[in-house]
Amino acid sequence: MDRSLNKPLVLAMIAVALVIGLLLGISTGIANRLFGSPSPKTIASASLESMRAENRLIAFVARYVSVTTSETSRLGFSAKRTLILPGDVRYELDLSKLQPGDVTWDAGSKTLSVKLPEVEIAGPDVDLTSAQEYGEGGVLSALTNADQQLDSANRAKAVADLRKQAQGQVQMRLAHQAARAAIERSFAMPLVAAGFKDAKVVARFPTEGTDEASYLDLSTPYEQAIQEAERRRAAEAKK
Repeated sequence: MDRSLNKPLVLAMIAVALVIGLLLGISTGIANRLFGSPSPKTIASASLESMRAENRLIAFVARYVSVTTSETSRLGFSAKRTLILPGDVRYELDLSKLQPGDVTWDAGSKTLSVKLPEVEIAGPDVDLTSAQEYGEGGVLSALTNADQQLDSANRAKAVADLRKQAQGQVQMRLAHQAARAAIERSFAMPLVAAGFKDAKVVARFPTEGTDEASYLDLSTPYEQAIQEAERRRAAEAKK
C-alpha cells in the first residue's frame, strides 16, 4: 500500500483532534489556565479604543418650542409679528476626548472608573415645516418690508431661545444621566462577557454625581404653544 495516500487522512484526523481538544479545554477552563484570560485593564483598554473609534455618542435628544414676538414702529405706524418655532437639540459626547488615563481599574473594589468629557449641545435643528408665523402690520406692512425684517429677527431670537432652553439645569441633568448610563453599559458588557460578573463600572462627570439615567420627551405641544401666544397677544392688546 502507498502510504502517501493516507497523509491527507492523517492530517485531517490531527486537525479534528486539535479542535476537539481546544473546545474541551475552553469548557473545562484548562485553556484559561494554560494561556491566561484577559485582565480587566486589557478589556477596558479595548473598549476604550472601540469607543474612540466611534468618535461621537448621541446620548440624549430633546425637542423644544420657542415662541418669540418682535415689533417695530415707523412713520407713526407699527407692526408686530409672532413666530412659533420647534427644534430638536442633541446632547453628545466627544468620545475622541477619552484618554487612557481617564479609565482606571481598582482591583480591591473591582470597580472600573471612567472620567467623561463634558456633554456638548448640537443644534438646534429647527423644524421650519412646522413653524408658524402671524401678526399684524396694517399700513406699515403694506408700505415697507417690516414683516420680512420682523420675521428675520424672530428667527434669530427663536434659535437663541431654543439653545437657552436646552441648557436648563433639568435638561442637562437628564443628558448627563443618559450619557453615564450609555458609557457604563458599553464598558460593563465586555467585562461580564469575559467572566468578571462582579465588576462595577462608574462613569463620572467633573461636575455631578451618578443619578440613574432617564429619557424624557421635553417637547411642548404646538397647540399649547399657540394658545400661550394668543393669550399673550390678547393681554398685550388690553394694555
